[in-house]
Amino acid sequence: MPSTEARPGTPVFSPAAVVASCVGFVLIGALQALYGPAVPAFREEFGLTPSAAGLGLSAHFVGGVAGVLLFDRLYGRLGNRQILGASYLLMAIGAACFALAPNWPVALASALFAGLGFGGIDYGLNQLFAVGFGHRSTAMLNILNAHFGVGAILGPALVGAVGSAHYPAVFLGFALANLPLLLCLKGVRDRAPQPSGVPESALPASDGARVRGRSLGSVLAVFVALYVLHVGVEAGVGGWEPTHLETVGYGAGVAATATSVYWLMMTVGRFLVAPIALRFSAQTIITLSCAGMTVCLLLASVPALAPYAYAGVGLFIAPIFPTGLPWLHRAAPRARRAGALVIAASMVGGVAAGPALGGAIEASGIRAVPLLLCGVSALCLAATLWLIHATRTADTSLTTDASPTTKTPRTIDTPRTTDASPTTGTCPPSAAGTPGTR
Repeated sequence: MPSTEARPGTPVFSPAAVVASCVGFVLIGALQALYGPAVPAFREEFGLTPSAAGLGLSAHFVGGVAGVLLFDRLYGRLGNRQILGASYLLMAIGAACFALAPNWPVALASALFAGLGFGGIDYGLNQLFAVGFGHRSTAMLNILNAHFGVGAILGPALVGAVGSAHYPAVFLGFALANLPLLLCLKGVRDRAPQPSGVPESALPASDGARVRGRSLGSVLAVFVALYVLHVGVEAGVGGWEPTHLETVGYGAGVAATATSVYWLMMTVGRFLVAPIALRFSAQTIITLSCAGMTVCLLLASVPALAPYAYAGVGLFIAPIFPTGLPWLHRAAPRARRAGALVIAASMVGGVAAGPALGGAIEASGIRAVPLLLCGVSALCLAATLWLIHATRTADTSLTTDASPTTKTPRTIDTPRTTDASPTTGTCPPSAAGTPGTR
């Protein structure tokens, strides 16, 4: 069984592999966004009802969740290159089969197949970026996930340019675009470092160790809740913003443009937060993001401010997904499957948000959309504050035990601290956002 752990200081990605990884995220962003604009062509070609046509995206998401869980099981058994290579091939084959499908059941199976590859890339690259760049991991994750947004913008634009009737050509082009990325996998190390650079000897002796008196399971459960809730807000705004804006008096064109701006601001926000992540902790960034998101959703209930407030929501929600992963790895360095759990949960949250929010809107009306989402956002803020309180002791203890600047009295024999110090992922004091973190 090949190990996925590398020697300290060994780069996980070559510069070319970093660029290829960003291109890979453009592709998975485009793939997820291609199904919606192609729905009219699906309905005409296969004689589908609207709900049946929507199953294409559902099959994609089911495959994505399965791909995350499958490749998480293979992580550590296969090398990183094999996992990523298999994922790119699955996406390429699935997209090509979807384009050439003779009937709708075959198309759905192909979307599921492509979704498996999507999940493998989403999980694999997020996992490696979260642990592969030391104190720069948060910044690099934001840059990586910003490229997902680039793909989500370009995909529908491409379908619109060529016409939905030509969706098979778009999916075939997508399939071919995956293949050159296989050549860049030589620049990906088959071994990854320990989470956040913390050596095995510096980790807690037991997975059952308490963090401020709370179990590791509780911390992971709240991380999962944070991801499910914030992706629910993300999907809720994207799905209901146009309807809400039209209900409060805006034209359909303005509503559609404002929704596009919302998605654009999510992409811009991740690029903007990358340099900020080098100076401030993940905890600080996520707290401010949740607070800003909550305030903007409250302002969106004022019709005159709504389009601008929704753009603000996109800006503030942008860093949460990528910034939370390094924090999770530091808070639970022994819980190897934690990353897969929250990524899979985020996909489930995106799927579940529509029906759940729809039921609440039926009871309270369209005008209540921003207030309903504001309540969910407030829960995100509460979860973040709970996690800061629960993980502070763990972060502080790891920093104290592994920091290069820690001085141990000569009368105490502590070889483990001395050995651990060169590989720690802590930042210099001048770059830290809060004491005892990063």
